[in-house]
Amino acid sequence: MTEKTHSSLAIPARETEDGHALPPRHLEWRRAKIAVLVVLLLAIGALRTVVANIMQNRSVAQMTQQNAKQYVDVVTPKDNDGSNMTVLPGTLRGYVESPIYARATGYLLHWYADIGARVKEGQLLAELDTPEIDQGLAQAVAQRDQIQSSLGLAKSSFERWQQLRQRDAVSQQELDERQSTYLQDVANLAAAEANVKRLRQLEGFNRIVAPFAGVVTQRNVDVGDLIDAGSGASRALFALAQSDPLRVYVQLPQAYAQNIKVGEDVVVTQAELPGQQFNGRITNISGAIDVPTRSLQIEVTLPNPDGKLRPGAYVQVALPSGARAQLTVPGNALLFRAEGPRLAVVDSNGVVHLRKVVIAQDLGQTLEIESGIEPTDRVIINPSDSINDGDHVEVMHSQTSSQSKGKAAS
Repeated sequence: MTEKTHSSLAIPARETEDGHALPPRHLEWRRAKIAVLVVLLLAIGALRTVVANIMQNRSVAQMTQQNAKQYVDVVTPKDNDGSNMTVLPGTLRGYVESPIYARATGYLLHWYADIGARVKEGQLLAELDTPEIDQGLAQAVAQRDQIQSSLGLAKSSFERWQQLRQRDAVSQQELDERQSTYLQDVANLAAAEANVKRLRQLEGFNRIVAPFAGVVTQRNVDVGDLIDAGSGASRALFALAQSDPLRVYVQLPQAYAQNIKVGEDVVVTQAELPGQQFNGRITNISGAIDVPTRSLQIEVTLPNPDGKLRPGAYVQVALPSGARAQLTVPGNALLFRAEGPRLAVVDSNGVVHLRKVVIAQDLGQTLEIESGIEPTDRVIINPSDSINDGDHVEVMHSQTSSQSKGKAAS
């Protein structure tokens, strides 16, 4: 009610206890409305802040959960083709390989065969100038001639003293002395003749010839080089290899050692010659397992009439074998743990299981697994070192092991 109404009804004006008049009622309502509005605004701001915090916490939780997921690529083990062959790396070597050293000391006058040259047995490779040997031979010949002339005098003297002894003109002691002088000169002549033959034979070593037919793989000297005799500290003049046939040396794992026999045929391939196969035969098998590598050395004789294969090359040798592992997986799927080799397998729920496996053979890019996995298992490739049994993962790509070989090789 307004003051005008109060006065018309004879109602006294409002006063406080201390005698002061109260403010008008419409001012109190305005102040109340302002207070309610301020409180409402503060409540809305607080609510907005709480909602924003809740939304941010949810976003952080979702992002954390998303980042905690592990994404993996998996492959399915591949069945063997049943060829019953074991493919192993091998090294080509010449059937006969020999470094050629000088037997005489001298200077190289000329060489006649360079690297890559095919030579025949007995073909001249180089010539040496051996002045010391020549002078020694001349001296030995002169000493032999000197001893030979002395022997003639000792022989005639011994024959005369024999005649004088028959007439009892000289004593037996004097005859024995002449005979001893004669026999000593005979021995000296034989020694001088042997020395002359030795020096002549040594002088013949100034001609370096090929000991067998083959190809020159190294030439380590040039004209004017000082050549030392022997094969100790001196260097080889040439290296010669017989390239037809070739020898192939293979280290066979102990698990397959009982399945190989002398006379079995093998197939040799080389990556640089795609689509070409070379047939060889096992000719020698080492009689003992090599302790550091637990492998058996196999020697294969390989014909090479056209010279396509070269000694020292890296090849792949397919050897016949008995029982063969049934499954293969890429080499980059293997985990090395303290308990032994493991493969990480993902089940249908995305849970990781670390399987203990037995490796039958390591082929480099692929592994032959004897036991531990099934053909339907999904094996993780390139697994992280931190992956553990029971982890949850998300499968990104699933492919066959044959496709993953190329990825592992790259």
